[in-house]
Amino acid sequence: MKESKPKKTCTYIGGQAVMEGVMMRGKRSMATAVRDPDGKIQIESERITPPEEQPKFKRLPFVRGVVNFVSSIAVGNRVLMRSADVALPEEESTTKAEKWLAEKHKIDLNAMLDVVATALGILLALVIFIWLPQFVTSLLGLEKNSPGWDGFFFNLAEGGVRMLIFVLYIVIIGTIPSLKRVYMCHGAEHKTITCFEQGQELTVENVRECSRVHDRCGTTFLFLVMLVSILVFSLANLIAVEWLYTSVDWINSMIRIVFKLLLLPVVAGVSYELLRLLAKTDSKAVFLLKAPGLLLQRLTTREPEDQMIECAIAAFKMVQAMDEDPTIVEQTFATAGKMSDLLANTKSRFCNHGIEEDEAEWIFSITLNIPKSAVATEERILKIAQVKEILRIVDERLTGRPLWYIIGDTSFCGYTIKVDERVLIPRPETEELAMLVVNAAEAGDKILDLCTGSGALAIAIAKELEKDGRKVEMTASDVSPDALEVARTNAVLNNADVKFVESDMLTRVRERYNIIVTNPPYIPTKTIETLQREVKDFEPRMALDGGEDGLDFYRRIAENVNKNLARGGVLIMEVGEGQAQEVSALFKYCDYAMIIKDGYGVDRFVKIVI
Repeated sequence: MKESKPKKTCTYIGGQAVMEGVMMRGKRSMATAVRDPDGKIQIESERITPPEEQPKFKRLPFVRGVVNFVSSIAVGNRVLMRSADVALPEEESTTKAEKWLAEKHKIDLNAMLDVVATALGILLALVIFIWLPQFVTSLLGLEKNSPGWDGFFFNLAEGGVRMLIFVLYIVIIGTIPSLKRVYMCHGAEHKTITCFEQGQELTVENVRECSRVHDRCGTTFLFLVMLVSILVFSLANLIAVEWLYTSVDWINSMIRIVFKLLLLPVVAGVSYELLRLLAKTDSKAVFLLKAPGLLLQRLTTREPEDQMIECAIAAFKMVQAMDEDPTIVEQTFATAGKMSDLLANTKSRFCNHGIEEDEAEWIFSITLNIPKSAVATEERILKIAQVKEILRIVDERLTGRPLWYIIGDTSFCGYTIKVDERVLIPRPETEELAMLVVNAAEAGDKILDLCTGSGALAIAIAKELEKDGRKVEMTASDVSPDALEVARTNAVLNNADVKFVESDMLTRVRERYNIIVTNPPYIPTKTIETLQREVKDFEPRMALDGGEDGLDFYRRIAENVNKNLARGGVLIMEVGEGQAQEVSALFKYCDYAMIIKDGYGVDRFVKIVI
């Protein structure tokens, strides 16, 4: 019995070879994976508008071919230049002259060179594939400007010459070492797509065994462009009228070049539709049309290195993932460049994901060790290592993880406080709570920080009073042993004299205190899921959840604080917005209660005197 072939898996993902890597493009995203001089794969990804969401005019048959042709040239040139920024060593990619022009005269030499390179590339293409075939064919003695059959045969001959020049061009540039490696990456791109379409797992071993030619290759498209251009230009010449030409040969030559340029959209549109049609069938009847393009691919592809295959797989999987999951964030290459450009890019990415732009400046300030106030105005060229560290933090921040967890510490009242997912990140308003205690304390007081978390409050109070010469006995308690571990680390880090007690609120607290300060959980349970992703998904829920109405912990404090607060002692609490009156009402037995506003005018603190 004849063994059946495995069913082919269709994919809309296509690609392009770049320097030391591969670009893959899907319906909703594109990704370029490049191996940098350190041997690591860097990925740059972006979201694109899917075909079904583009204007209907751009999706019309033949029109879409022109749109895709122009888009492919623009995008292809851009990703090729970007890949060079990554693949080249830093000293090659950023010269002293570039740094001087960028810093002193605000001139981006790379951007200028990109424009010049694109213009020269277009000019070179016109010379090689438009003017040169016409010039060579004219040496055959055919009448090139005749609107009849002589002109028709001239166009056929010119098309053959153009095809020959095209093949020679491919062969010649393939001898250049750097472009030979691009051809190898081209092979990796084809092999990866073929491997997926054959239903195999994308591994280096599986990809290596696949064919390096593919029906949807750009090389085949270029061959079809050549073929269709011969027919279109020749037929156009048959119907051309006498007045199209003059008696001056060089003017006639220019007219022919302009005429061909005007017909290029027609050629591109027809070629694209033909490529789509041929890619949909494996029929032997159309193999003759496919065969030349497949043969040319033998010239434009080489057997790739395993590292190139790894890049192709990485780019393919990134596009797959981004097309399926709209929450996956875009990534950027880490390349040496202007700080202001990277800052603007970071702010834009943050803005698109609902993150405060201010955080971008904090990242640059901390990473580069410069004042935050100077970040927006300072001009400098960043080294690749600096850019990599900034992008590492930015990419992790875009996952939703809070910035200060990523950095590993934050500042509270001027003291460095380590934080991670075991504790809440101290808020600015809590610094005001610390100052209320500092202003109320006297030398020799015993002070308890209830629900200490990171220990920030207790440490700041103890250190500030120590500065003033008001030595106090500072204790901090928390129900979480993990939080207490962080708090103890912070106390050692800041050389703060704080005693720690593991206790569920006041249950294991035995002493009496002159001041008890607390910032307990006060978010109503049902409200937690409406909070920012940074809070609800990363900060410890037990430090947020205050029960059904958010007041559970204040009730427990009101019931038990008498036994731990000395006569004339003070209880100072931070509360949630709109909770001050209700919390104050819980302490009916106190001598007096005071509600204090924070710096934003919100009733934020409740002071109870027993």
